[in-house]
Amino acid sequence: MTPSRRLLAIADDLSGAAEVAAAVCSRTTRSRVLLLGGPGAADMATALRPRHAGEATVLDLDSRYRPAAEAAEAVREALRMSWPDGSCRGGSGAPDPPGPLDPFVLKKIDSQLRGNVAAEIAALAEGGAGVVLAPALPIAGRVVRSGVVHIGGVPLHEGDAWRAEAVPPPTSVAQALGGLPSALIPLTTVRSSRPTLLTALRAAATAGRVAVCDAETDADLDAIVAASLADGPGMRLVGSGGLALAVGRHLATAFPATGMAVAGVPSAPGALGATASAAAGGQVATPATDTAAPSATGPAVPDAEPVAAAAAAAPSTSTGTATDATAAPTPAATRGTPATTPAAGAAGTATPSAGAGRPVLVVVGTAEPAAVEQVRRLVEDGAAHHRLPLAGLLSDGPPVRLPPMTDPVTVVSLAPSGPKPPTTDTAPIPSPRPARPAHEAVGPDTTAPPVPGPRRATPPTSGGGADRTAPEKAAGAGPGPVSGRRLVLGLSGAVRAAVAAHRGAVDLVLTGGETARRVLDALAVAELDPVGQVHHGAVHLRTPDGRSVVTRPGSFGDPDSLRHIVHALRPHSTERKVTS
Repeated sequence: MTPSRRLLAIADDLSGAAEVAAAVCSRTTRSRVLLLGGPGAADMATALRPRHAGEATVLDLDSRYRPAAEAAEAVREALRMSWPDGSCRGGSGAPDPPGPLDPFVLKKIDSQLRGNVAAEIAALAEGGAGVVLAPALPIAGRVVRSGVVHIGGVPLHEGDAWRAEAVPPPTSVAQALGGLPSALIPLTTVRSSRPTLLTALRAAATAGRVAVCDAETDADLDAIVAASLADGPGMRLVGSGGLALAVGRHLATAFPATGMAVAGVPSAPGALGATASAAAGGQVATPATDTAAPSATGPAVPDAEPVAAAAAAAPSTSTGTATDATAAPTPAATRGTPATTPAAGAAGTATPSAGAGRPVLVVVGTAEPAAVEQVRRLVEDGAAHHRLPLAGLLSDGPPVRLPPMTDPVTVVSLAPSGPKPPTTDTAPIPSPRPARPAHEAVGPDTTAPPVPGPRRATPPTSGGGADRTAPEKAAGAGPGPVSGRRLVLGLSGAVRAAVAAHRGAVDLVLTGGETARRVLDALAVAELDPVGQVHHGAVHLRTPDGRSVVTRPGSFGDPDSLRHIVHALRPHSTERKVTS
């Protein structure tokens, strides 16, 4: 008999999938991340079988920049493959309505509404399931007011969050749905009694409308999750990492602890046990003992004060490279690192990871300007820094070669275009999504009070059906934009060659979901187990062979983010372990 799965989460990029896996993992719920469609995912049907009773399975569909029709089909296929009985429910492609024993379904989307939001939600709604959409991410200052995403108090469409995208941002959440009927659930309803909120969500589902929820705090998201799941798994939740955290809090309190592994299925390295503290306002994770890499770590409380820090990595001695390389002459003596909670049973101590002596390769493939300062601070601590030329990454020849990794920490970023690149700058990676044709403009705002009407089950045309991953002209090779996907593929090829040339395992830090997925595909990694978080969004995971991988969205983290991550993976021998 196939064990039951408590939660099926579907993400459109890897950093989002990792964020969800860390958010829902607790003493009551084991979680893991599976990378669908990659070269290492040969037998995904077998891999999808839950290993533990009540497991949360998080799937990275790698669909953010795929054509809308492909993204919608990827959602349908994920639902078909993940049903408890392993059957293709509905037979004709659309799943049957959820039953009482089916898992809860959570669709992770970008809090800035990038990606195939409309097409994937349309596929999720097929079969009559109600859809509740709450994209707020309060911990990052991203809230939804009157159906409009605000970042730091500024409406999404009035800021520059979409500067790397080839299309303009939507003016509202409803507009991002591209014509799907929707009903706004205002903040007054979200903060009313649970029966009142539940009645509004039911009315939207009955009318075939997506319930678009305002939310400004974690308490708002907790209320939305509690009301949505009051009737069982019939409602499907869609939101950012903030909603995933609320789901994790709900699961931790709604179910008894389940620490037993499925008979005949070995526990994976890095399986995480955690405690949830509602009084503390969030989850404090405490991983179980890991035989492959015996660390005992837990995610940092986001607002915790720094504790005494580990010493920085040794200064770089790398001097020769085919690309530009820089290294600081001396590391900083001590740096603040995020506070963490030791694992249960650790008696107040934490054992350094078995991989603490392995080199760390930091791959910065993000277009965010904040990455420049983050890299500079790592170099200040003694990390070797290699900038890879855009022309080489975009060429059809052999991959760009990195020099041997002889330093404890190596940073790889992109060399900016121009004859004299600044010493600490990185080149922005354009979105893999090409400009949307004029006839595929974003659909009108269709938010309306819930009224009877049929559910639209076909993906809307807005969002584009063109291939968003096709190579384009390289920068410097003539007129035309740089292909973001092609650039990241070149970067991942260089990383693969460097890892293969190194004798021994290498731990990885990967910024940006697109970069993280391409690098792990290049290394044929198809499964990851969460260990915890260094800070919000910076998720520490472990591969089946025991290597550490930290993923982080490109837009997350303060100037010391990469420094904290590296120090978490390489603690000083006299300091406590500070990771995850």
